[in-house]
Amino acid sequence: MTAASTLGDLTELLLDGKVEVVDLAAPLGPDTPLLKLPPELARDTPKIEIHTISEYDKDGPFWAWNWLKIGEHSGTHFDAPHHWITGKDYADGYTDTIPVRNFVAPVNVVDCSAETAANADFLLTADGVRAWEATHGAIRPGEWVVMRTDWDKRNHSEQLFLNADASGPHSPGPSVDCIEYILERGAIGWGTQCIGTDAGAAGGFQPPFPAHNLLHKANRYGLASLVNLDKLPPKGAILIVAPLKIVKGTGSPVRALALVPKG
Repeated sequence: MTAASTLGDLTELLLDGKVEVVDLAAPLGPDTPLLKLPPELARDTPKIEIHTISEYDKDGPFWAWNWLKIGEHSGTHFDAPHHWITGKDYADGYTDTIPVRNFVAPVNVVDCSAETAANADFLLTADGVRAWEATHGAIRPGEWVVMRTDWDKRNHSEQLFLNADASGPHSPGPSVDCIEYILERGAIGWGTQCIGTDAGAAGGFQPPFPAHNLLHKANRYGLASLVNLDKLPPKGAILIVAPLKIVKGTGSPVRALALVPKG
């Protein structure tokens, strides 16, 4: 088997509908839920704005186009290493310098949907990942690990999606040792279906915000606000997540896709 024959086989499978392309990105618009920071910290990302330049009118009789106002970390988005202070010194840590081969990789989907339905603050631990591996197989170097929580069912409402009260936000995510473990396994990145890659309570962890702190320290990547992970198998899908080539970009909205064998 050669690389050329393998690509040829994939072409035929796509054309025959035997490999499905699954959309893992949420709609991006003025109602997209956005992260809220504590008032004493930096400004929040502004609401997404879509402004018409022309639409078959006096400003452009034959064409329609818009201009956008949008933050790098809005909606379904990619976190580059430069997003966090621990990854600030990587020359290839921006969206325009990351090697493009890193945007296409196998993905491991750890289903925690039952646990998160019972407990919004559920944490996936290293032991939880090991138990998943015992059933589905080892996480290999260069693969993504994503946490299925079905939290995307909430993203029609910013209030439900952020799920915050006086004590802070309540959303599932990884424990510190979970991130440490997947890095030991050589994972290229970590993804979630929540507003960010960390759990809502992660500011109180040691170190705080481990998905950000540890992943980007290791020159690895994050994905947030993924959808439709329930349509992916635990193993066997290919994840495609290419951020915009923003000069010195710390992240980017993405149209995340997965190639999934049908049936």
